[in-house]
Amino acid sequence: MQESFRFANRGNRNRHRRGFSLIELLIVIAIILIIVTIALPRLGRMRMSAQEMAAISHIKTIHTAQAGYFSQFGKYADTLEKLGPAPSGAPSPDGADLLPADLADGDKGGYKFQVSKTETGYSVSAEPTQFGTTGSRTFYSDQSMSVHENYGAEMATAESPLIP
Repeated sequence: MQESFRFANRGNRNRHRRGFSLIELLIVIAIILIIVTIALPRLGRMRMSAQEMAAISHIKTIHTAQAGYFSQFGKYADTLEKLGPAPSGAPSPDGADLLPADLADGDKGGYKFQVSKTETGYSVSAEPTQFGTTGSRTFYSDQSMSVHENYGAEMATAESPLIP
């Protein structure tokens, strides 16, 4: 009789042991938090790098739009708005419809873009909207289509290093 009681008791003990203990759950949560703590800074750097690469691509898009503007109107546009959607619906020197509206507004993908008229043509500059968060480099380019970069908050110029 006593032996059958031990056997029944052992069965009850195993039945109550189905879930996880509080300590086991806390250890799993701690491990997840450590992994997240390690991964978040890398994710931010990868996102910033992607936005910088997109900014370089947008500068090249602006160059293409400037070439189209020059072929249509015989001069370079001196603002991004003139490369953007036409205000009247038909392309004109005030809106050639060569850039999408968001890029023509000058703010896209964490960067602010600006086109300026120069003696020999035009220049394009790009700076992060939040330095250190959306980008860690500034960019400069002109009608030569070479893109210069500057690591830091100071604006890149024609003397800044070229992007390889």
